[in-house]
Amino acid sequence: MKLGFIGTGKITSAVLTGICSSNISYKKIIISRRNKSIAQKLKKKFKKITISSDNQEIINSCDWIFLSVTPTVGEKIIKNLKFRSNQTIISFISTISLAQLKKAIKVKAKIIRAIPLPPISLKKGPVPICPPDKKVKDFFNKIGTTVEIKNEKSSINFWTTSGMMAPFYELLRIMTDWLVKRGVKRDNAQKYITSLFLALSEDAVVNSKKDLKYLVKESQTPKGLNEQGVSELTKLGFYRQLEKTLNSIHKRLSN
Repeated sequence: MKLGFIGTGKITSAVLTGICSSNISYKKIIISRRNKSIAQKLKKKFKKITISSDNQEIINSCDWIFLSVTPTVGEKIIKNLKFRSNQTIISFISTISLAQLKKAIKVKAKIIRAIPLPPISLKKGPVPICPPDKKVKDFFNKIGTTVEIKNEKSSINFWTTSGMMAPFYELLRIMTDWLVKRGVKRDNAQKYITSLFLALSEDAVVNSKKDLKYLVKESQTPKGLNEQGVSELTKLGFYRQLEKTLNSIHKRLSN
C-alpha cells in the first residue's frame, strides 16, 4: 500500500510520526512540499518518505490519499485534481462536508472524514471517522483509538470539542506561570502541572464508564480546596462560557 499526503502541516507531521513508528504495513509514503521545512524534516527522519512538488503525481502514485490542507486551500485545489474510483480518500479538513468532497472529487471513490489530533504522534488519542469503514478503522486503531460515527451531523460535535486543545494547554500555561511567579523554578512548575493533569486524565479514562459527575464529586471534600475551586469558577461563569464557546465553534462548523 502506498500512502499519499496532500498538505504537510502539524497534523500531517503527527499522523506520519505515528504511522512510521507503528506496525502499519506500507510500501512508501509520498508527501507534498507545501510546508518545505516540515516535509524535509519528515523525509530526513523516516526512510520510506519521499517528497513531491506535484499533488496530481501523489494521487497518481498512491492507493490512499490523505487531504490535510486548510479549508480555503482545499476548496481551491481539490476540484482540479483527478482521483481514481479505487482509491481511499481520507479528509482531515474540518469544514468541508462529505457532500462537498464528493462533488469536488467527482469519481465514486471511498471518502472518509477523520479527526486525528496531535497526540497521534505518540500513538495515543481518539480518531473519529465518518462514515464507518473497517479498513480505515483498523488503520487508525494502530496509531490511536478509532471512534466510528454513522451520522456526519453528529461528527461535527467531535470536531467542535477538538477546538478545546489550545484552551487546555493555555490552562496548563496559566497555572505553570502562577507557580513561577511564586518562586517555583519553571522546569519544576511545568513538570508538576503537566504530570498532574496527565494523571487526572488517565484516572478519567479508567473511570470513563461512569458519569464524570462522579469524579467531580469524588475529588471534592466539604469546605475543601477543590470545592472552593469549582464553586468560584462556576459563580464566575467559567463553565457556562466554555459551553458558549463550544456552541460558537459548532455554529461555525455547521455553516
